[in-house]
Amino acid sequence: MPGSSVGTVLITGGSSGLGAAATRAVAGAGGRPLVIDRVTPPDTGDYQVDYELADLADRAAAEQATRKLAERAGGLDAVFTAAGMDACGRLADVPADDWDRVIAVNLIGTAAVIRAALPYLEASRGRVVTCASTLGFRALSDATAYCASKFGVVGFSRALAAELAGRVGVTMLVPGGMRTAFFDSRDPQYQPPADAMLNDPADVASAVMFALGLPPGCELREMVVCPSTEPSWP
Repeated sequence: MPGSSVGTVLITGGSSGLGAAATRAVAGAGGRPLVIDRVTPPDTGDYQVDYELADLADRAAAEQATRKLAERAGGLDAVFTAAGMDACGRLADVPADDWDRVIAVNLIGTAAVIRAALPYLEASRGRVVTCASTLGFRALSDATAYCASKFGVVGFSRALAAELAGRVGVTMLVPGGMRTAFFDSRDPQYQPPADAMLNDPADVASAVMFALGLPPGCELREMVVCPSTEPSWP
């Protein structure tokens, strides 16, 4: 990857899935990963991770966790908002609280963490990587909450890039399906088939690391990383 160390990187959802893969990648590149999650990051024994337990649906808690980690680390060089969730089903069938929670975690939580991190990122002329989805561009039935949240992340990311141009780099990651526990809690009808081609989250994390490692002034604004047979792209 370009450059040397990516520095201190705050990762939401860093205890599992893509977030955990990014945490490992940052540590492996000589950086310092910081994690916000509802679950304690696994102890690998290979590196240490400072973390705060917080529910990203709680805006105040997300902001407080961000500031605590940044202060303990002496600043931030980057933020990767990897945390996400969904609630599959028709709008009339998904409980309203579950629907709202998807928006709160995926969109409001993303904005809350970045908002709290901005003073530190501006001081370091750092970078943000947001996590959208191929379903941030393609709408599907029975996915109104997830599509609404990820369409929102797309708009938020593009507006943020314009707002912070020249001060903080902004990259929007658009991942396709990955082999993580993300699908495990879904009703079987909403799970990928057994023979589905899904990306290893470590491969997607390597794309995030590439974006974080670009030299100052060079930005990768948007990137789609999906399996070669991804059904939701283009």
